[in-house]
Amino acid sequence: MAGPTSVEDYLAALPDEQRVVLEKLRKTIRAAAPEASETISYQMPTFKDHGRVLVYYAAFRGHCSLFPASNAVMAALGEELTPYFSGKGTLRFTPDKPLPAALVKKIVMARIEENAAERPR
Repeated sequence: MAGPTSVEDYLAALPDEQRVVLEKLRKTIRAAAPEASETISYQMPTFKDHGRVLVYYAAFRGHCSLFPASNAVMAALGEELTPYFSGKGTLRFTPDKPLPAALVKKIVMARIEENAAERPR
């Protein structure tokens, strides 16, 4: 079975509740990183900045997840992430209790800063 070839295909295949919450998450990420590109990586929607991953997100049976792709960001925002933390590098939430937009923006901004610091000058 082939995976999705675009973010739109990925979202269109989801149940309504999950699609709606992930579309809102997508808009929040886009607002925080307007120059980021979107792609599918590891069969999940992915935002990239200058070719480097910012975040992944996905829907699963019974929940959705945001993957900050950074142990440093997870450590820096630890207390704020604790209610959503579910294993190494995974933030889990449900459509009825989505991640707060302000927290998503903090995560994305921290990832942009982290990626910028790692780029050759």
